[in-house]
Amino acid sequence: MTKRIFRNILVVALGVFLASTLLFMTVLYDYFSASLLGRLRAQLDMASRGVLHEGIGYFEDIQTDGFRMTWIGTDGKVLYDSASDVQDMENHFQREEIKEALAEGYGESIRDSSTLTQRYLYSAKRLSDGTVLRLSVTQNSLLVLMLGMLQPSCVIFAIAIILSIVLASRLSKNIVKPLNELNLDDPLSSNGYEELRPLLRRIDTQQRQIRLQSNQLKQKQNEFETLTGRMSEGIVLLDSKGFLISINPAAENLLLSPNSVTVGENILSLNPNPELAKLLEQASRGSHGEKTMMLKNRTYRVSANPVTEDDQIYGVVLLLLDITEKENAEHMRREFTANVSHELKTPLQTISGCAELLANGMVKSEDVPAFSKQIYTEARRMIQLVNDIIGLSHLDEGAEDMAWEEVDLFAICQKTAESLASEAEKNGVRVDLMGESAVVHGIPQLLDSIVYNLCDNAIKYNRKNGTVRLSVKNEDSGVLLSVADTGIGIPPEDKERIFERFYRVDKSRSKEIGGTGLGLSIVKHAARLHGAQITVDSTLGKGTIVTVRLGLPSV
Repeated sequence: MTKRIFRNILVVALGVFLASTLLFMTVLYDYFSASLLGRLRAQLDMASRGVLHEGIGYFEDIQTDGFRMTWIGTDGKVLYDSASDVQDMENHFQREEIKEALAEGYGESIRDSSTLTQRYLYSAKRLSDGTVLRLSVTQNSLLVLMLGMLQPSCVIFAIAIILSIVLASRLSKNIVKPLNELNLDDPLSSNGYEELRPLLRRIDTQQRQIRLQSNQLKQKQNEFETLTGRMSEGIVLLDSKGFLISINPAAENLLLSPNSVTVGENILSLNPNPELAKLLEQASRGSHGEKTMMLKNRTYRVSANPVTEDDQIYGVVLLLLDITEKENAEHMRREFTANVSHELKTPLQTISGCAELLANGMVKSEDVPAFSKQIYTEARRMIQLVNDIIGLSHLDEGAEDMAWEEVDLFAICQKTAESLASEAEKNGVRVDLMGESAVVHGIPQLLDSIVYNLCDNAIKYNRKNGTVRLSVKNEDSGVLLSVADTGIGIPPEDKERIFERFYRVDKSRSKEIGGTGLGLSIVKHAARLHGAQITVDSTLGKGTIVTVRLGLPSV
């Protein structure tokens, strides 16, 4: 190994020696050029002082000693030139040394002749009056000097070529061969130079680190895809140009067509949604953007956030949140507020009107009881409405303060039938109770409200001489409560809405029979709290059957 390196170094040294001859000539030529430039600068300094003192008269009968002297005015025109007629000379402001002198006070440049046989050295200085004085000198080029040594140079050049070919062939084969035989998958198994062992150990260490990091990245990517894949929210990662980096199934289902190419594609080419384009444009400028969009018949809040670091935007994150339920809840809240205001307005106006007439003595003494009864009736209606609203709010909060216990649903039905007997008789409706004892685990007050409100509605919206069949039945899966009537029935388009707050099927009849319009809403919330299922089967003009299926009591 040592002898081989010695032989190679010896042969290379001979080649370097030959090559250094040319380098020496070049360096020597540059040295003399620099020396000539130094003389040029010294002459320029002396000449500039003379021009400042004597002006144009300085150039009369001056001996230039081989130097060419040029004086340029502030407008770039040549005022004096020792070698040419100034009338035939062009503007000099674009000359390299002139521009440098005007900018920095002093400038230099070197230019070769078109034939490459001569070299021109220029040195320029800006004077205090804004004019520029330039000195130049001509020097034989390196090409001319080398042509003078053409014969010996050819011999040296031929020897250098032969030596270079031989040396390059031997050195490349001897040095590259062990490197080409390296096994980068297992660097330590390679039999190369001993001097390469530290490098091979470093490569082996890096290979292990790369494999470890690659595995970790794959694991994190799998974790990320698993987490985002199970999310109902849509997540999209884009680069700074809007090309897809990652998209989870929820977002893909909302934004892209089935079986479309995703990763690596521009999202706007896959989904040219104008609102989405505006969001991405806003995020690409570094601003957070949000927009509510309708996607697949649902309402989504689409949020676009730029990914930045050191004020550089590297990408955009799109987040799609389903706010359909929130929007529906907000709509219900507004509707509920409007309905409450409307429901309270009518009895308040009635109470206010009656009270005003009584206060002003405009009511006959025999009519005072009637007015008082009207005030009492409307006040009771308001109290019932407020109590129902409070009850609904309590159910919305989960009714955590209410105690759960084992309750006989049939006994509740018996009590309810007895309490509504007078109301049923008044409306000409017969209430029939059927079934058996059925114990469920629940909240007595809420179970009582379910039975009461269903029966109360069945009586109020029934026909003269109609019937209400109240039945309780034990089944394997739980307890079945059924309330069937022979009343006016429910139109098909109203079935889904009867459990909404203040919703009434027959609004004209509802005003006659009273009520707050919250009974079925209370039933719905109470049933949901018990995990019960409600089904409604109704035929318009024939009657309605409401079934509530409750679970078995806990053991």
